[in-house]
Amino acid sequence: MPGSETLDCVARAEIVVDLDAVRDNVALLRRRVDRPLMAIVKADAYGHGLLPCAKACLAGGADMLGVAILDEALQLRAHGITAPILAWLAVPGERVAEAVRAGVEVSVNATWALQELVAAGRESGRIPRVHLKFDSGLSRGGATEADWPTLVQAALRAEADGAVQPVALWSHLAYADEPGHPTIDRQLHLFVAAVEFAERAGLQSMTKHLANSAATLTRPDTWLDMVRPGIACYGLDPLGGDPAAHGLRPAMTVRTEVALVKRVPPGSGVSYGHSYVTDRETGLALVPIGYAEGIPRNATNVGPVWLGGARRTISGRVCMDQFVVDIGDDPVRAGDEVLVWGPGTQGEPTAQDWADAVDTIHYELVTRIGGRLTRRYVGDGR
Repeated sequence: MPGSETLDCVARAEIVVDLDAVRDNVALLRRRVDRPLMAIVKADAYGHGLLPCAKACLAGGADMLGVAILDEALQLRAHGITAPILAWLAVPGERVAEAVRAGVEVSVNATWALQELVAAGRESGRIPRVHLKFDSGLSRGGATEADWPTLVQAALRAEADGAVQPVALWSHLAYADEPGHPTIDRQLHLFVAAVEFAERAGLQSMTKHLANSAATLTRPDTWLDMVRPGIACYGLDPLGGDPAAHGLRPAMTVRTEVALVKRVPPGSGVSYGHSYVTDRETGLALVPIGYAEGIPRNATNVGPVWLGGARRTISGRVCMDQFVVDIGDDPVRAGDEVLVWGPGTQGEPTAQDWADAVDTIHYELVTRIGGRLTRRYVGDGR
């Protein structure tokens, strides 16, 4: 998480977040699905900044916010966010009563979690609103087919006692980023069956939600009563393609400035281990960010940047605080801007370009970037 945030100053190395892009992406998705939308702002809004992005999502028409952990939900409440919030990842003994007191909706996967929620309701003096999660095939969170009847019956008993208010049933897709993958149809079928069981048992008028960003963009049959886009809210394509094809605009730019330029002779080893050796007399530009800021170390000799009006590649090993770029004979000077990634509108690499280069996904890159970088917001997201 960046060490500081600012709305008006330009730092030597920073994450720039376009709040208008966040707002507009959410508005586009909300118009497309024409049903309630839960904007996911977990993990510091995927590295974009929890509170400003939550406000931008709500300005774009989000009906609800989703976070992974209780602390994220409580942080939103502490800063005046009154919209409905779902938190879904808790361990035994967490601050559930505080979350219930703050009006946070909580997901449960198992009967022990439901029991803790009931106790939290008594402690807080409020009836918790609960989402029951079904494991339709991701084998991660959620109650299995075998455990689902027990969880449903426990929820019905707690509801009859006035101890909880079940409001939603949900699940999560494993292969939504491959729209034709057969697991999607199977998971949808299993989830619908789980819903039908819960309804026959007595859980009526539940909101059903299943679709993440990829399914929101490509599988209308999974939209059900509400969708839950995450990465798409920040303008990145969950399918790994061009977000513009979906009308999305990336909100994050990572930028810095050249710290030093110098000439070196042919045969000069560059950075630790000399994994890059110059084959001619050339110029080297020192870029003052490294893996302490979240630049992947395996971007060595493959990470793309935009510098001096051209796309270039990191030369040599990425270090903790810096990396080097071979600039040849180009007239680059200290203080020139370096764009690590951004929307791609100036020719700069995108987060997807980086993901392709270092063999990962853009989700990881945008959530890990930070360290000593300053975060600066542009646009107001209103």
